[in-house]
Amino acid sequence: MPKVTQPANKKGDSLVDYEEKVFEDVKADPGEKALVTFHTVAFEGSIGFVNLLQATRLQRKGFETSILLYGPGVTLGVKRGFPTLGDEAFPGHQNFNNQITKFIAEGGKVYACRFALQALYGHGEGALIEGIRPISPLDVLDIVLLHRKSNAFILDTWTL
Repeated sequence: MPKVTQPANKKGDSLVDYEEKVFEDVKADPGEKALVTFHTVAFEGSIGFVNLLQATRLQRKGFETSILLYGPGVTLGVKRGFPTLGDEAFPGHQNFNNQITKFIAEGGKVYACRFALQALYGHGEGALIEGIRPISPLDVLDIVLLHRKSNAFILDTWTL
């Protein structure tokens, strides 16, 4: 049996070079847009939260950034908490709410499909985080097409 001679990792160690950046830091040109779509369920995998962070980063890089919540994606935009709304039942419980609130406060726009909200998940518009704009299911395709026509960067978020 081989003997392990490497000392155990300890707090404060770096296992990778986290300071090296390989690519230039791209910023938006004036008027550039971005759209991040979400067809994923809150808390089922990391992609919903990771791409909320990406949307915030796009906004900070100067893109006029919008988020589209449709299908199960509307679950990212509802108020949550336990035992009452706003309470954090476990660490990270409010991560979606907090990130969306931060994104909106920094100038981002968030839209949620009314059909998915009511027909699929039984929520009304009052369940949405403040600042999220409910839209018709007929607007879901049109917001994507409008962004495509403006040559926007589009990042689609899906969970199967």
